[in-house]
Amino acid sequence: MSWDWQVFCQDTMDRDVVPGCFGRGGTVTYLDWMLSAWGWTVSVSLLALVLALVMGSVIGTLRTLEHRPMVVRLGNAWVELFRNIPLLVQIFLWYHVLPSLFPVLKGVSGFALAVLALGFFTSARIAEQVRSGIQTLPRGQRYAGLAVGLTMFQTYRYVLLPMAFRIIIPPLTSETMGIFKNSSVAFAVSVAELTMFAMQAQEETARGIEVYLAVTGLYIVSAFTINRIMVFIERCVRIPGMIAAGGARGGH
Repeated sequence: MSWDWQVFCQDTMDRDVVPGCFGRGGTVTYLDWMLSAWGWTVSVSLLALVLALVMGSVIGTLRTLEHRPMVVRLGNAWVELFRNIPLLVQIFLWYHVLPSLFPVLKGVSGFALAVLALGFFTSARIAEQVRSGIQTLPRGQRYAGLAVGLTMFQTYRYVLLPMAFRIIIPPLTSETMGIFKNSSVAFAVSVAELTMFAMQAQEETARGIEVYLAVTGLYIVSAFTINRIMVFIERCVRIPGMIAAGGARGGH
């Protein structure tokens, strides 16, 4: 078996080898295509992560308002709905079903729908971790905030949530890495990310080993980079004596 890594230097149109492997003047090599696909993967992942953090934080916080049982039930329903439907099915629902029910979505790109599907799916998991993080804190933290004159909103904003997020950074690291890997389902709605690149490049070049090894390497590099960044953040903000909430409670 012989490997031909020059496949990445080939022009995607006429298969001629391009010196330096990067296209010029309209020429696109498979290396150009792969790096572009990597950029789309990163874009989907980062936007979905921002959406998931915002929605997950809100839903997770609402689920700890024990004096508002209806709000808690709605938060639980959100988590159970998005966590228990397979992500690929959710992608297809967003792309094929919801535009039929809500015509305004017909003009939304597959990229945006993939971000929404991945973001909402991950928000349910983050909401569970935020809830666990808040409930891990001693109840005295909440009472102390209220005792010094803070409102319930201010107590959550300035006391509970900052401490909870420090506790749940380890499980958030797993979710951040997971959202990057789960972005591969975006190929199902024609987003030109890494998985779509690998499938199409393998068909065009018949060099599946080289193509899939390169794509796997990019996923590994990305996941490792995310892990190192999150570990650094954890070390900077760690609360001495506190354990990660997600590992013991509700981290899945």
